[in-house]
Amino acid sequence: MIPNLLQATNDYWRKLNELEAAYQRGEVSLEEVDAKVAVLIADLNQERRESLAFVFNGLNSLWNQQKEVVIGLGLIGMLTYTWIVVS
Repeated sequence: MIPNLLQATNDYWRKLNELEAAYQRGEVSLEEVDAKVAVLIADLNQERRESLAFVFNGLNSLWNQQKEVVIGLGLIGMLTYTWIVVS
């Protein structure tokens, strides 16, 4: 499954805003806010780790399967950059 970091971040901010509104209404104490924020941060950090692992694994798989293509494109990119800078 592809991790959706953007959606996880939006959910984090929505939940944080709901928590702030509940605190402003006096429905939750400051200690409860601190505890819930710690849980929200931990959840978002887990999603970030999963997203980074997904990207790394994808790049690693691409490298292992298409090493020659990646090297060729890198060389073409370097030659093109050199040609543009020198001209």
